[in-house]
Amino acid sequence: MLGFRGASRYYSDHYKEGFALECAAIKKVREKMGLVNLKVMVPFCRTVKEGKQVVELMEKNGLKKGANGLEIYTMVEIPSNVILAEEFAKVFDGFSIGSNDLTQLTLGIDRDSEIMGKLFDENDRAVKRMIAMAIRSANKTKTKIGLCGQAPSDFPEFARFLVEEEIDSISFNPDALLQGIENINKAEESHATFGLAESSN
Repeated sequence: MLGFRGASRYYSDHYKEGFALECAAIKKVREKMGLVNLKVMVPFCRTVKEGKQVVELMEKNGLKKGANGLEIYTMVEIPSNVILAEEFAKVFDGFSIGSNDLTQLTLGIDRDSEIMGKLFDENDRAVKRMIAMAIRSANKTKTKIGLCGQAPSDFPEFARFLVEEEIDSISFNPDALLQGIENINKAEESHATFGLAESSN
């Protein structure tokens, strides 16, 4: 989970050629197939410097940020992404919070560990505070931010928390989509009602 993964692979001599092929595939989808709404997501980007390296390398491989509307996002799944969110916002067009990885790295619990599994909790106060910090920083810099993970579909209160923090979007696995939409609708209704009650006091 903490090894040779994510952004660090892309500029490494061990994988540069593979990343060039990935860029060529994205270029083909956007330019030859005409699917210019395709965005690129850079996972597990540990530092701002690393983010800049990947964006520069993408440009060398024919994917220039902003060209033909190309947007480059990064995952927010490492505490450094949250702490330096305003700096990452200068490098990337948007964020997607990876709640599973952010939970394991905030709490120091391997998400695949059977022994430690009971302590893995996206509803933990520390994790929710990290998520709230990321959303607030993104809203401050007017950077798009969403979340991918099971928590909003599994826990209605988690969906409400995200709505109250004013997240832009939430993505779900297909099997969790309907439950997730129901949870978000309830959260938005509750949030709107609460807002009206506050304004009338």
